[in-house]
Amino acid sequence: MNLSDFASQILMKGELSDKLVDPTRIIFDEYNSDFTLPKAPVRCDRITISTENIKFPRGHFHLKEKKAIALHSFANHELLACEMMAAALLLYPHDTDELIRFKRGIISTIKDEQKHLKLYIRELNKLGYEFGDFALNDFFWSYMSKLETPAQYTALMALTFEAANLDFAAYYEKIFRGLGEDDIANVLAEVLKDEISHVGFGVRYMNKWREDKDLWNYYQENLPWPMTPARAKGKVFERTPREKAGLDENFLEAIEQYKDDFSVTSRREWKQ
Repeated sequence: MNLSDFASQILMKGELSDKLVDPTRIIFDEYNSDFTLPKAPVRCDRITISTENIKFPRGHFHLKEKKAIALHSFANHELLACEMMAAALLLYPHDTDELIRFKRGIISTIKDEQKHLKLYIRELNKLGYEFGDFALNDFFWSYMSKLETPAQYTALMALTFEAANLDFAAYYEKIFRGLGEDDIANVLAEVLKDEISHVGFGVRYMNKWREDKDLWNYYQENLPWPMTPARAKGKVFERTPREKAGLDENFLEAIEQYKDDFSVTSRREWKQ
């Protein structure tokens, strides 16, 4: 399948099966500089993006509905990631060997995100729910129009959203493990393992592109307003996965100590 056809199917076709198209054997066709980013990914009515706000549970994960809402939210994050990555494949040029390798890395990451999506839906189905039973937000996607360069995309996707998931996956794995929900915990452990490589992918390219700039400063320069580094952390900071991803000591110290008024990183740990 051509790169443009593959990415367009994920982004511009609405069925869940369209979003799960096989990413193997992708052929790089000519880059279309006339591509216009849509206001939102195309989705069928069942999984359409909603303006309704479903709050993530603040605990009580022993209750079936709370578990379902959590899994539903996790699944939506994976789907939004697939759609944003597909948009990146269409939005940025691939006129150098380095950019071709960069896009091949995105394709590989899409394959992992599709796997995560299917695993979360599997666990959701075990509880008697379907993907689309709760409202789906577009928070991640709302930043896509601000990502004018591969560096901006990488700063947001890999070093912010996926970096935060190093914390969230570890945090919720422990919660669900403690509740005896080993199947859900095992999914989160697999997501954590993959996210380390995804963050590492971003670190490698940001290090290539930053030239003589410090990685921390280069990262901040490329974050779209009003996003801040606070979004790159969860409720408990996990240092080891970030070290495995290749983040240097200066970056680790800076991100760990960074504070603003973002509520998730400033509130106390939520109770189970």
